Amino acid sequence: ESMEVAAAKPILRVAAVCGSLRRASYNRGLLRAAAEVCEESVPGMRVEHVDISALPLLNTDLETPDGGFPPAVEAFRDRIASADCFLFGSPEYNYSIATPLKNALDWASRGNNCWADKPAAIVSAGGGFGGGRSQYHLRQVGVFLDLHFINKPELFVQAFQQPPKFDNDGNLIDAEIRERIKKVLLSLQAFTLRVQKD
Repeated sequence: ESMEVAAAKPILRVAAVCGSLRRASYNRGLLRAAAEVCEESVPGMRVEHVDISALPLLNTDLETPDGGFPPAVEAFRDRIASADCFLFGSPEYNYSIATPLKNALDWASRGNNCWADKPAAIVSAGGGFGGGRSQYHLRQVGVFLDLHFINKPELFVQAFQQPPKFDNDGNLIDAEIRERIKKVLLSLQAFTLRVQKD
């Protein structure tokens, strides 16, 4: 297709939310890699990191009588509401979703649910099952939030197996996993376009 047609298509905005607040988090590294892969080889889509570190712990006393939220929560909700779809980096803590991620999910669901009726994908890194249990809990929460998760491909990165998958700063250094991230992104893109067409 011509460059003009390609340029006229709106770019899908992917809000990338990492459940770990650690600077060198492997899950954050997966999301950084996703943004790079997207820029290099998935035209028509942009991955934008949405920081959740400033969100207060969920407390409905912080909401104003007219349904307003603290400034950090309002800013976060705006970013979520304006996204076309979501990419979660979901670490597994004690067989479940990390607290910061659950907190973010809850804040953006208050009042007008900002997650509703939008597609999403999950990537995770960790020991053992590679964060898999957190992914299935996140899918369960997504039922009530009315998120539409892609089912395939799944990506669970066993972060501590040799050869190393990440450097000391949490950057992904494994070419095969980068390729698998690309497949996740292509699946999310195709599904998002299908949902938006309906």
